[in-house]
This record gives sequence, C-alpha cells and structure tokens, in this order.
Amino acid sequence: MSRTVELVVPTELDGSRADRAVATLTGISRSAARRVCESGAAMSAGRAVEPADRIAAGSDLVVTLPEEPTVAATRMEIAVLYEDDLLLVVDKPAGLVVHPGAGHLEGTLVSGLLAFAPELESLAGEHRWGLVHRLDRGTSGTLLVAKSAAAHRLLQRDLAARRIGRSYLALVQGALDAATGTIDAPLDRDARHPTRRAVAIGGRPARTHYARVAEWVDVSLVDVKLETGRTHQIRVHFASIGHAVVGDKTYGRPRQHPSEPGRMWLHARELRFSHPEDGREIAVAAPLPDALVSSLQRLGEPRAGTLPAGLIS
Repeated sequence: MSRTVELVVPTELDGSRADRAVATLTGISRSAARRVCESGAAMSAGRAVEPADRIAAGSDLVVTLPEEPTVAATRMEIAVLYEDDLLLVVDKPAGLVVHPGAGHLEGTLVSGLLAFAPELESLAGEHRWGLVHRLDRGTSGTLLVAKSAAAHRLLQRDLAARRIGRSYLALVQGALDAATGTIDAPLDRDARHPTRRAVAIGGRPARTHYARVAEWVDVSLVDVKLETGRTHQIRVHFASIGHAVVGDKTYGRPRQHPSEPGRMWLHARELRFSHPEDGREIAVAAPLPDALVSSLQRLGEPRAGTLPAGLIS
C-alpha cells in the first residue's frame, strides 16, 4: 500500500531539482525519486512536478511513495561504535548489504538493526529505518543511524548541507602525480550499464578530496574526504583518473594485485557531525578491519609517506 507524505522544502534545497528534493526529504534513492516524479506522484501547488523542475524554499511537496518491503528483524553481530538515546554509529562489515531492495530483502544490515533496536521499525518509509546515509556493499566502516524521526530529519538536513564530515581510507592502483588533490567530475548512470555510475557531462556535481598517506611501487594509500556523496563516488572518481580502488571488480582492473585483501580496499574510517539534540561535535572512528591490516602488512614499508601510528598495530 502506498503512503503519502506532506513536506516543506527547506532553505538549503532552494532551487534544487524536484527529484533531488524528493530524494533528500524522503530518504529514497535519487533514481527512485525520479521515478516518483515521472509517475506524477509528486505534487507542488496542486500540480505534478517533473524531475528537472526547480523547487523554491518554502514550497509544499505532497509525495506518494510506493509500498516499502516488509523487513524481518534478524539477530546478527553488530559492532556499535557510539550510541545514545537519539542515534547510533555502527561499524558495517564489508560484504553486507545496508538496506533491502530488489534481490536483497533479507539478511541486510537493516534486518540486524531492527533486532538490535526495535524502535527503528517505526522509521520505515520516509525515514528509511533511520539510515542517514549509505555505504556500498563492499565498503566497511562507519554508518550513522537515527533513532527518531526528528533526529533523522535534522541529520539528513546536515548531510544535504554538507555539514557531516566523512573520511575514508582507500588503497588505489598506481602512484599519484600529486600528494593532494580534488577530483571534481559530475556523475550519472552509465548509459551502457544501468547499475554502474560514470563521469558524465550534465551529471550530478561530485567532488572528492584526497591526500596521499603512503606509497609503494604500484599502489597508494589515500585519505579521502567527500564533499558530496554520490553513489559509487570514490570508486568512479579514482577509476576515472587511472587509479582504481584495489579489489574493485566493477571499476578496477581485471588482474589481481598481491595486496588485494579478498574484498574492495575501501573503508569509511571516520564520521564527524553535530549532535541533533545540543549541537555538540561527535567524532567516531572505525578501526581498520583485519583483512585490510594484513594487506598493508604484506606491502611492507612504503617508499614514500608513513602509516599513521596504530593503523596496523
């Protein structure tokens, strides 16, 4: 059964495309929001809006969302890095799908979260079981979850306004030309492979900042900070400059590298955000998984740079 939600466009989304506003305010994916708009299920001022229509701050949006899948709570081991009455930060393992969808209705992180914190059941639908952002299946690390609708709205607002800091560690192919840099390239669906993303003129703006941490003969460890959070952003951006993430079978090289850990070498190391209750700054870090530690140990001493103290101890 579908659900209808009534929304007001906040200041930070003034002038945004309708599909972006619907995606941000409801927590559904951009592609799902586009489909909602194309079907006539998003209304503003009494008329249906098209995906590319620009929406002004203060405008009303009445959105009819498709039925959410029923998700059963499933007990699983969840590493909680931080928790209070309003939110929690978990350490997602690589290989675990975050949210249910086509082909993944059971055994997702959401199923585990519902068993750990049953109150998240009330946040299904527009609040996406409390998930503030997402991580790819192959990525490990910090993931922020709200426990109330109000906390979810505030954290989603901060995410849209780029006030939540997200830092990653990635091992990429090759030696980088510069120790620091920014990859500024718009992303869109790959026209030939709909499940992939690609750099594309006219795509959604995407910026990735990086700093080299250490370098070996043919791989580099980089600290990555996201200014935007597009699907597969880090993976596509580094592949686009010839430095694909080690172990990435979708965007990387077919041959294996000796340092490959049997998974994609991408880890969401740290989250920084303001607490929705009192604004105090929260910083939460996830330790490097054993497989990635072993990978760095196999590489030995870097020829340039140094590994942070305690990273592989």
